[in-house]
Amino acid sequence: MTLSAARAAVADARRLVVKVGSSALTTAHNGLDPSRLDALVDCIARRAKRETQVVLVSSGAIGAGIAPLGLHKRPRDLATQQATASVGQLTLAHAYAESFGRHALTVGQVLLTSDDVVRRAHYRNAQRTLSRLLTLGVVPVVNENDTVATEEIRFGDNDRLAALVAHLVGADGLVLLSDVDALYDGDPRDGATRKITEVTGESDMDGIAVGTSSSGLGTGGMVSKLAAASTASAAGIPVLLAAAEEADRALDSADVGTAFRAAGARLSARRFWLGYAASVTGRLHLDEGAVTAVVRRRRSLLAAGITGVDGEFQAGDVVDLVDAGSRVVARGVVAFDADELPAMIGYSSQDLAPEQRREVVHADDLVPVRR
Repeated sequence: MTLSAARAAVADARRLVVKVGSSALTTAHNGLDPSRLDALVDCIARRAKRETQVVLVSSGAIGAGIAPLGLHKRPRDLATQQATASVGQLTLAHAYAESFGRHALTVGQVLLTSDDVVRRAHYRNAQRTLSRLLTLGVVPVVNENDTVATEEIRFGDNDRLAALVAHLVGADGLVLLSDVDALYDGDPRDGATRKITEVTGESDMDGIAVGTSSSGLGTGGMVSKLAAASTASAAGIPVLLAAAEEADRALDSADVGTAFRAAGARLSARRFWLGYAASVTGRLHLDEGAVTAVVRRRRSLLAAGITGVDGEFQAGDVVDLVDAGSRVVARGVVAFDADELPAMIGYSSQDLAPEQRREVVHADDLVPVRR
């Protein structure tokens, strides 16, 4: 396979985020599989010897806790999931520490919840911690804190977390290791489907399969991996999606799986947080002219271009900006409370009171969003 720019960037990355799913590390009946974990660690250690700083985003805490608790499958109720994660996190961390120790590499566990990425102060704290671990020569092992997480366990997966961490640490590439070897335009088990080896734009992903995890252990299917790849690539980070069993090639020559080209310039930490990580508390509906102004011309949003307001928010909160079809086109920090805006929308600045004439969302606090 001829290396594309995206593959070359992953192969040559000086700082790399690697995400591995539960199915690559655990089995439904026996919990954590030491041989699988050691094989993954061996691949990462070889990459680290090339003077690459690696951050590992690892699922598997719940899967690792199944066997010690005598369970027969992944629990469905939240309380048992959290309890299983509590046991499994210790098992998983100990296994990684011992396995990386075979290569004289030190690991550090970093457990994150959604608050740690949606709250600006928490986001910066996580950023500083991870950066310091890397400068100390440590391999950070990141996982969602499933012991206290709620919505993350029921709906989320570490794919999105990996994309956020990749930008948070300033990674040069992101590798998503899955139980599927690449992106396909249909069910991979159907011999008539086509493997998509390169994604250079959104049109390359039309009509693809987005099934769930086949192992029964993970929570993320192809849709979560596509969302993560799209988030990272839109923020200027190339992505490689590959099978966990091909981790050696994925982390070496990057000549396997599906590569996603970095679709935009690298965003600053603040603009990435605003566009992809911040918690949103409301929506502003825009007319066609306002959409053009904020997305294409990167102008501030004025009251004249707003047609409706949804949600309860205060000045300084983050809101989505949506078009006439309710599609999110941008996100920004709003300058007025929700109850102030209805009396202002549709009016030009000269028709408003002096205290209302400032921008509703300033261009410096606004980020166009690709979905």
